[in-house]
Amino acid sequence: MTQPVLRISGVTKRFGPLVANDSISFSLMPGEVIALLGENGAGKTTLMNILFGHYVADEGEVEAFGKPLPPGDLSAALDAGIGMVHQHFTLADNMTVLENIALGTQSPWSLRLDRAAARARIAALARDFGLGVEPDRLVSSLSVGERQRVEILKALYRDAKVLILDEPTAVLTPLETEALFRTLKMLVAKGLSVIFISHKLGEVMAVSDRVLVLRAGRLSGERRTAGATRQELAALMVGQEVAAPPVPPVARGAPLLVLDNVSTAPGPGGSALRGVSLTLHAGVITGLAGVSGNGQAALAALLSGTAEPASGTLRVGGEAVAGWSPRAALAHGIARIPEDRHAVGSIADMSVTENVILERYRSPRFSRRGFLDWKAARAFAEALIRDFDVKCPSPETRIRLLSGGNMQKLILGRALDPDPVVILANQPTRGLDVGAVAYVHGRLLEARARGAAILLISEDLDEILALSDEVAVMFKGRLSAPSPRGERSIRDLGELMAGHGLEEAA
Repeated sequence: MTQPVLRISGVTKRFGPLVANDSISFSLMPGEVIALLGENGAGKTTLMNILFGHYVADEGEVEAFGKPLPPGDLSAALDAGIGMVHQHFTLADNMTVLENIALGTQSPWSLRLDRAAARARIAALARDFGLGVEPDRLVSSLSVGERQRVEILKALYRDAKVLILDEPTAVLTPLETEALFRTLKMLVAKGLSVIFISHKLGEVMAVSDRVLVLRAGRLSGERRTAGATRQELAALMVGQEVAAPPVPPVARGAPLLVLDNVSTAPGPGGSALRGVSLTLHAGVITGLAGVSGNGQAALAALLSGTAEPASGTLRVGGEAVAGWSPRAALAHGIARIPEDRHAVGSIADMSVTENVILERYRSPRFSRRGFLDWKAARAFAEALIRDFDVKCPSPETRIRLLSGGNMQKLILGRALDPDPVVILANQPTRGLDVGAVAYVHGRLLEARARGAAILLISEDLDEILALSDEVAVMFKGRLSAPSPRGERSIRDLGELMAGHGLEEAA
């Protein structure tokens, strides 16, 4: 019989009273793609970090190619042929693609990198697996999809035989996702084994041979993909059937925020705004679709107060605003759910309590005579943990110890309290499981019913079409006219995202 390339036996990992992994066992065979499925906080990433040597298991062991893998030894995992592409990329922005890929692979006795040999090998790998990148480009200039290709090339450059992909499509466009799946097929055809961690059931069904489901740190089910259904897998993940919240029709209210022919200065992270006009109405969710880098970041920065209009007019509540800033945006009742919950939405080493009051710690609610009212702050954190079903040991827990979904729920709760006038929801469900997605959608719909105006920026077209009362598309800093719910299909939106119909304006 063919021997497994990986064998995980009885792995348990605790963080204080929290049991992240509870006696988990499974094997990975040569050329097999296993999908690891589970809610946020189910223990998927913890298990992979044990396998890759970042964490040490409290119990159990890992074998790679029939040999025990030393616990907590990253070098041993790499030497055994295990590569991992993390959900949040680990690249040095100020270095080139070539330098990032080759970093750490040369002998410590080598005084300089053999760039010609490295370039030739990278070119061969890129050609063989459809991972086109320019070796001399700075990583800071790459799109998200290009950065992921570099991460995969880093693993292949080190002769990886097992590739762990942690939420690989969470930040990719539909076209980039299709390209990744083509690459995976080529990798498997050449003998690689893959562990594919994802919340997206359609992708799991498309790429995997077998599905393992984790719930609350335990292995709750295993299915051959060919015989499984989405409904069955969703129920295994969360313990019950998951239904999308209904989106009842609502009457359009008054304009709460108006952009009139607004342009912004060029900046990092994609296109600047070019003559954008947009009206957000009370009780209306306006969906904004577009390929990453086409101006969505500039629009989000403008609404959250971190950028000002270079020209044009911004009106909130019928009044033109001047001296625009994050504090002014908050004062006008604009709440934000930022795109990056780690880099922008939270401070990793601060507690949950400190993070949930970050944007209003000077308000009378949490401050008295210049001193923080920690009792009120803790009570607020406890209320958010309870009301938003956050899995968290205590309000004193450092927020970096929470799963992505639980962190997102806290950010959502912070944004929705007190009732905001305008909500900027930028990729609000990125990387969340089906249960958490339904929960976030439900909360946004509740805010819509209360009369908030919501701008939903998402690269998930299914999400845009499911929630939005009207949909607009950005391309190279230009904005299409919004269309009513149901008027445009995914194909129509895809064409606009590619610039068809907006080319002349752009």
